[in-house]
Amino acid sequence: MFLEPNVNKSKTGWIEVVCGSMFSGKTEELIRRLKRAKIANLKVEIFKPQIDTRYHETEVVSHDANSILSTPISSSQNILLLSNDVDVVGIDEAQFFDEGLSEVCEQLAARGIRVIVAGLDMDFLGRPFGPIPALLSKAEYITKVHAICVKCGALANHSFRLVQNENKVLLGEKESYEPRCRACFNEGLQTQE
Repeated sequence: MFLEPNVNKSKTGWIEVVCGSMFSGKTEELIRRLKRAKIANLKVEIFKPQIDTRYHETEVVSHDANSILSTPISSSQNILLLSNDVDVVGIDEAQFFDEGLSEVCEQLAARGIRVIVAGLDMDFLGRPFGPIPALLSKAEYITKVHAICVKCGALANHSFRLVQNENKVLLGEKESYEPRCRACFNEGLQTQE
């Protein structure tokens, strides 16, 4: 279980990354941490990529239908412009942001802001995804969450794409992806070849 650090405004900020496969609870954990920050009367700003409109235009929504209001943005640089006088910044679906997100998070942390980022760490082929690898290397706190493999019931850390589409970004849910363990993921890739 993640223990939230003691917040002291006189200290520097930090970066937390919550990563894993689809259906692993990344957004659920992000929402939980952000709601706790709000309960602590901290000023919170939440961002998501403008392209992610699967559940709602302006809310971050988990698969379990928990939600929190957010600001959709098209570029990671917009986060810097919109994060004045805040204690905590939350960022969902970070894998869809540009490679500048890592530097943006570092700048926020240097301002004394707690930055909580959630996103897929691997794409549908099992390769590092977007700015997440750079964020993992710079984060003070990393939480890797797992789903359950729909094929065998083991811990799943891969997002297996069910539909034939070679685009790296394909927004979808259970009709397009399912969580799989390493063995079932690799077996599925071999079957698709």
